[in-house]
Amino acid sequence: MAQALGSPDEPGRQMSLPGESGEGVSPAIQALETYKKKDPSKVVVRFKAVGNAPIMKQNFYKITAANRFQAVIQFLRKELGWKAGDPLFTYINLAFSPAPDDTVSNLYKSFATDGHLIVNYSTTAAWG
Repeated sequence: MAQALGSPDEPGRQMSLPGESGEGVSPAIQALETYKKKDPSKVVVRFKAVGNAPIMKQNFYKITAANRFQAVIQFLRKELGWKAGDPLFTYINLAFSPAPDDTVSNLYKSFATDGHLIVNYSTTAAWG
């Protein structure tokens, strides 16, 4: 009797768990493990005030690239001494407001300028 295509007995089509066959870890599991690891690299973020927002004494900070943009917003609020209810609008390169769940590394890779991620902040909505 002929074997069905893709059957478990067909060579090269079996899925094995790590350590079962002695071959090591499958590429899919390696990719998942790599994805789970935190990126220890840092990104230089430059804050610029827009409109009547207060200017920070220091405007360059190194932030862990694996952080979500929400962490940048919380950090900025802390540095400015603003409460959670105070209005704060953030923009990347005077162009758009990123989603809080965007990662800093993705924003940096896509929109870095001269090795910095420029974050503009304002107390009122400045751009759409």
